[in-house]
Amino acid sequence: MSTVVQVEQLEKTFRLGFLGRKKIRALSGVSFEVQEGEVFGLIGPNGAGKSTCIKILLNLVWPSKGSASLFGVDVKKASSRQPVGYVPEMPAPYEYLTGREYLFFQASLAGLSSADAATQVKQVLERTEMGAHAHLPIRRYSKGMTQRAMLAGALLGHPRLIILDEPTSGLDPLGRRLVREIIIEQRQRGAAVLFCTHIISDVESLCDRVALVVGGSIRKSGRVSELTSTSNRTFEVVLEDVTSESFRETSLPAGVSRRELLGTRVLLEVSADALQELLGVALARRWKVSRVQPLHFSLEETFVATVKGAGQQVGGTLE
Repeated sequence: MSTVVQVEQLEKTFRLGFLGRKKIRALSGVSFEVQEGEVFGLIGPNGAGKSTCIKILLNLVWPSKGSASLFGVDVKKASSRQPVGYVPEMPAPYEYLTGREYLFFQASLAGLSSADAATQVKQVLERTEMGAHAHLPIRRYSKGMTQRAMLAGALLGHPRLIILDEPTSGLDPLGRRLVREIIIEQRQRGAAVLFCTHIISDVESLCDRVALVVGGSIRKSGRVSELTSTSNRTFEVVLEDVTSESFRETSLPAGVSRRELLGTRVLLEVSADALQELLGVALARRWKVSRVQPLHFSLEETFVATVKGAGQQVGGTLE
């Protein structure tokens, strides 16, 4: 796979006040890369620097230090953004255009011919389920409808990279499901997707890799499975057809850390080292083993623990 996004030691410091004497470091040594056909998630608390990083990739903000490139081309060159689709966090399209007129405008910016524009505008309107509203001016759209229109525009020209900043903001459950389906479709056709979101469940279900940004720095990164695994792996075991008498009489392995008797069902938490011994005890007692499930931290728990460990830095670091 080829590298689509390359970010190396990005730093960004904003100057505040009339004379610019106050400084806020929004990014500090951020590095990551996104591969072709990969969904990469940037997550973090408000003000962590995620949107600043995206704006640098789109040359809307210049970095103080470091470098960033798209498809091997420096982001300061317009050619780097030609194969890119983008949905901003707070979209502000021309509200007096209809949805269809806006998409034809986007198609012209993407360099599509009149024939290709007509074909693709029809396709993206259908895919985002906005066909029935395409004749309405955008000022009459709800927030969710505006978000769908922006997503439709980002799909024009079959971009090789799609950047989504809070793509499900303002969407109802059906809209969120639609966005997830579209992200999966884009990955399947080989496009890379980079997106920021606060909805951890979407990250867990969609992302190949994740970077957790706190206080302008990447605190953790890797595959979701790597970020949610524990060093001391444990399992949840559910046993059935267990009488309270037989359970009290049975000596369980030392690796069982939690035990709950619920009628004739027993819920146990057991270490990996003691799992085989426990299953042997269950078979000897003729207990039914109905579930053996590995336990791991959810990404949300990892997120919360990392943010708290970093002192909940929000909005960058004052200098």
